[in-house]
Amino acid sequence: MNELIERLVKETGITPEQAKKAIQAIANFVKEKFPMLGGAVDNIFKTGNTED
Repeated sequence: MNELIERLVKETGITPEQAKKAIQAIANFVKEKFPMLGGAVDNIFKTGNTED
């Protein structure tokens, strides 16, 4: 997930904290719209893991 955060920071100019929040919002959106993908989304974005 660090790679994605770094890319968002570099390409958009947002802070790392803002990037983490954006990723979380996207992950939550996908899980709401496609509940059957919840586990996969958690694994891909490591949601809930504040270490990454």
